[in-house]
Amino acid sequence: MSEDSKNGLEIERSRKMARRALVHGRTLILMDVEAEHLDDVLDAVGEELAKDPTTGYRDSVRESLRRHGDSGPEVLDGGVAIIHDSVPATDGIPVNVDVLVRVTEPLALRDDEGEAVRFVWVLITSEKTHPHVGAAAEFAHLMHHQDLSDTATAAETPEELAAAFEHALKQEIDLKRIPPELERTGKLFGGVARDIKRHLPHYFADFREGFKLKVIGSVLFMFVACLAAAVAFGGLLSTLTGGQIGAVESLLASAICGVAWALMAGQPLPIVGATGPNVIFTGILYGLCQQFDVPFLPTAACVGLWAGFFLIVLAATDASALIRYFTRFTDEVFAALIGLIFISEAAHDLAGSFQDPEVSEATALFELLLALGTTVVAIALSRFRRKPYLRAKFREFLSDFGPAIAILAMSLLAHAWPSIELPKLDAPDHLAPSIDRDWFVNPMEVPTWVWGASAIPAMLLTILIWVNQNITARLTNSPDYKLKHGPSFHWDMAVMGILVGTMSMFGLPWVVGAVVRSLNHVKSLVVLDKRGRTVGVVENRISNLMIHVLIGAAVLFFLPYLSLIPMAVLFGLFLFMGIGTLGGNQFVDRFKLWIMDPSLYPPTHYIRAVPVRFIHWYTGIQFVCLAVLWVVKTSIIGILFPFFVAMLVPIRMYLKKVFRPHHLALLDAEEGPADEEFKEIGA
Repeated sequence: MSEDSKNGLEIERSRKMARRALVHGRTLILMDVEAEHLDDVLDAVGEELAKDPTTGYRDSVRESLRRHGDSGPEVLDGGVAIIHDSVPATDGIPVNVDVLVRVTEPLALRDDEGEAVRFVWVLITSEKTHPHVGAAAEFAHLMHHQDLSDTATAAETPEELAAAFEHALKQEIDLKRIPPELERTGKLFGGVARDIKRHLPHYFADFREGFKLKVIGSVLFMFVACLAAAVAFGGLLSTLTGGQIGAVESLLASAICGVAWALMAGQPLPIVGATGPNVIFTGILYGLCQQFDVPFLPTAACVGLWAGFFLIVLAATDASALIRYFTRFTDEVFAALIGLIFISEAAHDLAGSFQDPEVSEATALFELLLALGTTVVAIALSRFRRKPYLRAKFREFLSDFGPAIAILAMSLLAHAWPSIELPKLDAPDHLAPSIDRDWFVNPMEVPTWVWGASAIPAMLLTILIWVNQNITARLTNSPDYKLKHGPSFHWDMAVMGILVGTMSMFGLPWVVGAVVRSLNHVKSLVVLDKRGRTVGVVENRISNLMIHVLIGAAVLFFLPYLSLIPMAVLFGLFLFMGIGTLGGNQFVDRFKLWIMDPSLYPPTHYIRAVPVRFIHWYTGIQFVCLAVLWVVKTSIIGILFPFFVAMLVPIRMYLKKVFRPHHLALLDAEEGPADEEFKEIGA
C-alpha cells in the first residue's frame, strides 16, 4: 500500500468515531425542542430518557443533568453546547447517555464569539471519557462552516441532520487529501510549469493590490525588522567567519535577493534572507576550512554552487511534493527553534551589557528598558485593533504601524538622554566588502580536490535550505490566513537555487525563506472582520519589493544614518518577533498545559477530544526534538544539523505506531476551530 493511501486511511479512521455517532444511529436526536434556557433543554432530555429504560436514565444521570442546568456546559463552540460528564455505574450497569438536541429558537446562551446556541449535545458515561466526545467536538468544529450550519438548522428529520453531518465530514476529509500543488507531475520541470501557470494570471494583480494603507504599515515595520535581522545575523556571521562575511554582505544579500524574490517568485509573501540555521551552518563550514587549511570564501562558493544546482534539480523533479509528509508536528518544532534563536540572540546581547565591565550599570539598565519598551509597545499597539477605544480606522492604523511606532518612540527616548552613551547599530560608512577583496569570488582558487569534496557539505546545506524553505512556504500558506492564490513550492525552489548560487559567487551569505520575518510579514497584512476573525490577506508584491528596495537604498545612501538606531531597540524588535512566532505556535500552547490547572484548560479542539496524557506525551516528544536540535547546532557534530532537522519527518511518521490515528490526527490537524489561531501578537 502506498504512503498516500495510508495517509488517506488514517484521515478516514480519525473521523470514524464521528461518523458512527450519527450515521449509525447511536445518538438519540431530538428535533425542535422548545426551550429558552439550558435547563429547559436538559429537562426535555431527562423526560425523553425516562420513556425508555434502556437509555440508562438513573439517579446519577438525573443529578448530572440538574447540575449542568445550573453550572452550564463544558464546551461552547460554533453555536453548539457540549455537556460531557462521567458518573458511577449503578449496580454494575454502565451508563451511556448520548443525545443531540436542536432547539426551535436560539438559547439565551452564547459562545465566546457571541454566537447563540442552537444545538446541545449531552454525553454522560460511566467511563472516564464518552466514546462520542470526539464526534461532538467535530460537530462543533464543522458548525463554523456555513454549509453545515445552514443545512443542520434547516433539516426536517434526524436522518437529514445525520446526512448533513456526514456530508460535512466527507468534505473535511477531501480537504485533507493531497492538494493539487503537491501531486507529482511525472515530467521534468512539470511542477515548476504548473506553478507558473497557476500564478501567472495573478502577477500584475499582485502589484495593484499593493497600493493600500495596510501595505505601507507593513513596509515600515518589516523594513526595520529585516534591516535589524540582516545586521544582527551579519554581526554573528562576522564573528563565526573571522570577519570575512559581515553586516555589509548580509544587508546586500537581503536587498538583492528580496527584490529578486518579489519580482520572480510565484508566492511573493515569504521574506528571504540570512537565517539562524544558515548562519550556524556557515560558521561550521568556516571551522572545517580552517581545519583543512583551505580558503573559506572560494570553498563557500563551491559549496553554494553545488547547493544551487541541487536545489534546481529538486525543483525539476517535483521533490517538493514530499512536503505533504510534513505536518504541524514538524512545522511547530522548527518554528519554535527559529523563534528561540531570535529571543536567545536578543537576551544574550542584553545580558552581555550587564557582564561587560566597560558598560556602566545605568547604561545596561537603560538598554534593557529600551528593549522591553520596544517589545511591550509593539505588542500593545498590535493588539489595539481589538480594543474598544477610538474609532475603528484609527485602531487599525495603530495596529498596522505598531512596531514602527515602537521603534521610533524608543529611538527618540534614547536620544532624549544624550548623557547615556548607548551602543548604536554598527553600520559601515560606505559600501565595501568586510575584508579587502574583490566582490567577485573565484571558486577556482581552491585545491582541485575541494571541487568534488565540497559537494558533501553542499548536500547538507541543500537539505537545510529545502526543509527551511518548504516549512516557511507551508506556514505562510497556512489555511489560517485564507490566501487565495496558493503556494508555489516547485518554482520558488528553482528561484531559491538561482539565488543561492548567485550569492556564492560574490561572497554573500546564503538566503532562504525566513520563518519569523515571513510570518510577521503575513500577519501585518492580515484583514480581520469586526469580530476579529481572519477573512484574508492583502496578497501583493509591492510590500516585499519596497521593503528590500528600502534596504538597498539604506545600503547605498544611508549607511551612516543607520547608526542612529540604538541596538537595544533592535533587540526589542527581535524579542517582539520571536515572541510573536512562539505565541502562534500550538506546541507552545500545549507546553503550557504542563503547569496549568486542568480545570482551566482552554476548550481547544484537541483538548476536548484527546485524553490529556496523550497530549502531554505528544508535546513531550516535540520538546525532546527541539532540545536535540538546540544542542546539535552548537555541538561538534553541528555540520549534521540539517540532517537532524530532516529527521523530524520520519519521527512524525513513526508516531502513527505510538498514538491512535484519530488522536494523532486531532493533535496534528492543519487547523482547529475557527480562528483559534489568532491568539498571537499580531492579532
